[in-house]
Amino acid sequence: MYDGIIPLYKERGMTSLIVSVACGEFYRRKKIGHSGTLDPNVDGVLPICVGTGTKMVEYLMASGKEYAGEVLIGQATTTEDLDGEVVSTKPVPAAIDEATIQAAMAKMVGEITQIPPMYSAVKVNGKRLYEYARAGETVERPQRQVTIKHFTFLGTRYDEMTQTQRVRFTVGCSKGTYVRTLAVDLAKALGYPGTMSQLTRRESGGFGIDQTVTLDEIQDLVAGEMMNRYIYPVDYAVKGWPIMR
Repeated sequence: MYDGIIPLYKERGMTSLIVSVACGEFYRRKKIGHSGTLDPNVDGVLPICVGTGTKMVEYLMASGKEYAGEVLIGQATTTEDLDGEVVSTKPVPAAIDEATIQAAMAKMVGEITQIPPMYSAVKVNGKRLYEYARAGETVERPQRQVTIKHFTFLGTRYDEMTQTQRVRFTVGCSKGTYVRTLAVDLAKALGYPGTMSQLTRRESGGFGIDQTVTLDEIQDLVAGEMMNRYIYPVDYAVKGWPIMR
């Protein structure tokens, strides 16, 4: 039996539940948890807590996260990412300049108010928002306060043929932040519909993407009886906290 935290690299196309259950089977533990769901089309760091490590989930989530992503400016979808149906388009007649984009991003740093997307796991009256959305229903969504530590411009590319523009960015944020919504709100601030076109979680729970291990690698380690190679001790979740003596 093993207890601790596995910094897993979740690949695109997988759900967070599937990868956490798989880790539980590999490590022969029934108690398993993860610190923050990743959508199927998002890849990156997903800390998996095994055994007594599940007691550390709240501490891992409180440490904040960092993402690298891209927003497509000029079209909006039902899900705020490319998995949804296109519901709005507006041609971008000329490239939006870098200074204008950076000025809009700067206004979104700090404590901001977000409204979760309809396709999200937030509960309203006992049902998750995505359940309402799939049934074609809309409900009033609760606002939430989140903190954007940084929202950094990485580059942009304008497509004259489709009259759309893509903006690459990194963002450091508190738990509960919907980066999809942040991307869409950036496009709105620039005067256009938008959708998140790519997202990778680079940091979560104090783990960086360079520390992660894939499910295939874990399976190989299990076969070689080296299961403890990529499992961190339970107290890793509170590293840097003051020690009471």
